[in-house]
Amino acid sequence: MHTSDNGFLLGEWRLFDKRLMHEPSIRVPLLMRYPKTIKAGAQCDRMVLNLDLAPTLLDLAGVRPPEWMQGRSAVPLLQGREAGWRNDWLYEYFEYPAVHMVRKNRGIRTDRYKLIHYFEPPEEFELYDLERDPEERHNLWGDPQYKELTTQLQRRLEELRHETGEI
Repeated sequence: MHTSDNGFLLGEWRLFDKRLMHEPSIRVPLLMRYPKTIKAGAQCDRMVLNLDLAPTLLDLAGVRPPEWMQGRSAVPLLQGREAGWRNDWLYEYFEYPAVHMVRKNRGIRTDRYKLIHYFEPPEEFELYDLERDPEERHNLWGDPQYKELTTQLQRRLEELRHETGEI
């Protein structure tokens, strides 16, 4: 397995850091080779998170991950079985004020959309359609056309916070 740290903003949005929920900051490469389970040349574009790595390695070793461990084994994805995999995930960053001076934020990322909430005053939101705007240049927050979607994403964000025990 080969992976790295998360990405780094190098001037995008006039920022230089990696603690924001924008794509250059959250995308992480992951390469795996395990001929017993992974077909050579196989690719998967599903959302696998860093907290899935330990359960995946344990699963490959034939060890059941402990119940308290967050994340899921990606072995089904590696075997081409994508049914039942996650459709969204929660992002949170709380270290402010600190050296990096990145405002506290949380959000939800789906296959297509991303909602970011800077939750301390001044409260701000960002909403992106990653299919139409992969570089996240057009904030759709407040656009009446996306009102229903915004409500759904905000509701799901709160559900994810409950699922992780944050609230």
